[in-house]
Amino acid sequence: MVDSVKEISKKSKSSFYYAFNLLPEEKREAMNTVYAFCRKTDDIVDENLDPTDIKYEKLRKWRIELEKSFSGHSEYILLNKLGTTISKFNIPLDPFFELIKGMEMDLQKDRYKSFDDLQLYCYRVASTVGLICIEIFGYKHSSTKQFAIDLGIALQLTNILRDISKDAKNGRIYLPQEDLIKFNYSESDLFSFNYNNNFRELMIYESSRAKSYFNLATSHLNLEDKKTMFAARAMQHIYYKILEKIIDKDYDVYNNEIKVNKIEKVGIALGVWAKYNLVY
Repeated sequence: MVDSVKEISKKSKSSFYYAFNLLPEEKREAMNTVYAFCRKTDDIVDENLDPTDIKYEKLRKWRIELEKSFSGHSEYILLNKLGTTISKFNIPLDPFFELIKGMEMDLQKDRYKSFDDLQLYCYRVASTVGLICIEIFGYKHSSTKQFAIDLGIALQLTNILRDISKDAKNGRIYLPQEDLIKFNYSESDLFSFNYNNNFRELMIYESSRAKSYFNLATSHLNLEDKKTMFAARAMQHIYYKILEKIIDKDYDVYNNEIKVNKIEKVGIALGVWAKYNLVY
């Protein structure tokens, strides 16, 4: 492994890195390991030009090596480190395998007929990560699991709205087909980046759905668990800021780069950390 788990996280310039950098060292290192695993799993599908059958084979081997890592016998240093993290924090195994299934979905389909279909995808690629993370953070109330699930869906929906044009360039449409039909916005409109009133109405609808999941997540987080969940809450605020920027641009994600810069991310993370950790 050329890069350390910390470097993988840092180089990505991910919101993940800024949100989790204020954790105690042991938990921060665990989160960096989890992020590196997620990044490497995603890269198998997205960051190379291999044919689909080769990507399937690489994911199959990755799954086998993940299983070996639980006893420390993977050929990958990263996975063995992940195995140690899983044992140390007693993390359930199912979310790791569900995450890999989510990556397989990207090889199997590039359209989603209904929101139910998309919701399963969001659960597998994002909620699973939340369910892993909360075991590292620590919590008292089982409702925190639902917080993680709903927040993961909110984050992934926000990603989808931000990246519509990027995904279209790769032949992908994550917005449910039933919603495109509902707002009379065709695939050819989307592939030609046609910003019109139908698209705007579609985006208002999809943004409202994302907001509802942010709100659902908050409703499931018990007051007692808010302090340990500060890093997840930082992610929540960073991504909600992305959603607000989409709205501020009147939903025109075709002609505007939607991003939260490093200073904003650091400020949000520090603000959330201070709210739950400083005593005045």
